Amino acid sequence: MTKHDMLRIVQAQLALDLNCTVEQLNGEKDSLVFVQARDNPGRRPFARGEQHFDMLTMGHAIIVSATPDILATVQPALAGKSRDDAFTSDFVQGQLLFYLPDLDGCTALSAPAEFTYEWLEQDEIAALPLENFRNAIGQNELRPDVLVLLAKHGEEIIGMAGASEDCATMWQIGMDVLPAYRNRGLAAYLVHALMLEILRREKVPYYCTSSMNIPSQRTAHRAGFASAWVCAYRGNFTNCSGKFDGLTMPAK
Repeated sequence: MTKHDMLRIVQAQLALDLNCTVEQLNGEKDSLVFVQARDNPGRRPFARGEQHFDMLTMGHAIIVSATPDILATVQPALAGKSRDDAFTSDFVQGQLLFYLPDLDGCTALSAPAEFTYEWLEQDEIAALPLENFRNAIGQNELRPDVLVLLAKHGEEIIGMAGASEDCATMWQIGMDVLPAYRNRGLAAYLVHALMLEILRREKVPYYCTSSMNIPSQRTAHRAGFASAWVCAYRGNFTNCSGKFDGLTMPAK
């Protein structure tokens, strides 16, 4: 898979999720594009309610995809704003950073020698413990866990990186390492090794973390990922009636 192939796949999926076009995603830098959210067939199956909002940019245009009542509130509020001002608007309360493999710049990582490692396929994952590893595995029927790399110290599972099949072409990586075993390079190695295996299976691996989670961002970069897009993930719409249920692209 080339960098161009990967970007083409991701942009097509994001356009489907947001109900926009790839041309709109790649529109003029900092321009705002407002579209009505729809449950298009093939979109990533993150939960949506009656009120819904996404604001996303890959570094070009800013796509705002929302239900009509939310659009009616945010469109006049965002009119004429720059990218930075849009993403720091009063109603935006957080952002997620998304990463794709740096196919040109990533280097091989060696496995920390004091641990052993084990690969598990989809039918073997259900027996794994969720406690302490809820970022790595989610046991979500709509986004099934399909591949896991375990790290063990003796017989104890002390870390794992897991991939969920979020759609036909993109697998999201999540990772957990027990506190006593952190800062040994284990997290970056697990994510890196899983990324390479997903690429070998001709799927697009992607990684997501909060803009406030500096350790997770460092893990992404050390594992061979590069920043690809940002999405608002939490909002407060006090002028909208009813209950606002959140966004479609939460971290694992």
